Amino acid sequence: MSLTLSLENRVALVTGGSRGIGKAVALELAARGAAVVVNYHKSPEAAGEVVQQIQAVGGKAAAFQADVSDTKQAEALVKFAVETFGDLSILVNNAGITRDQLIMMMPESDWDAVIDTNLKSTFNCSKAAVKHMMRKRYGRIVSIASVAGQMGNPGQTNYSASKAGQIGFTKALAREVAARNVTVNAVAPGFVDTEILDAMSPETLAAALKLVPLGRKGQPEEIAHAVAFLASDQAAYITGQVLGVDGGMAMM
Repeated sequence: MSLTLSLENRVALVTGGSRGIGKAVALELAARGAAVVVNYHKSPEAAGEVVQQIQAVGGKAAAFQADVSDTKQAEALVKFAVETFGDLSILVNNAGITRDQLIMMMPESDWDAVIDTNLKSTFNCSKAAVKHMMRKRYGRIVSIASVAGQMGNPGQTNYSASKAGQIGFTKALAREVAARNVTVNAVAPGFVDTEILDAMSPETLAAALKLVPLGRKGQPEEIAHAVAFLASDQAAYITGQVLGVDGGMAMM
């Protein structure tokens, strides 16, 4: 580990941190020295395993159940992080779901569920965290957006809209809080080797990977490395940016 990217004495909160990209982020931030709160919604066993992995190598971690699309639960989650570890310096907005369907077939409930889980949760958690960060005059907020929010993806009007919303939210909030030494950025993954890709047929996945100049799936750890950089002091002069970790899909 590079000492220049150390997160010693930092406290991080990762929403949706029990699996996939969120799990990789939680483990990476902990490996760099941060105490980590692992948020989960419906998977206490998986979240507990992440906490155990961190603690097994001497790190500090705790799990907390919350539906972060609910304002009060998001506030309780942030309060738990501050009370448990005495601070909150890093927020990673990772909680997200998909409900893919062509718009002519998409029920309103699937639109609402994706917007609430992916976008409203980013607002809820960021609002609660910013109050603490601005008082401390230090903070790092990183949202896990998506290449779908930059390019669009057929069958994902809800998901693409939620991720594009995260990007706009990132830029606006970055301007609001910069004077208090709080940076706000986003990471936009492409096709990453998680459960979402497992649901794709081999033929569909092969066709999708043809859109990737590097010609392969990304790994959750590669997203986590980008998040760790943006959460570090070495990224102190970076705010309002979207870092694509997509194998070259969206060259903007």
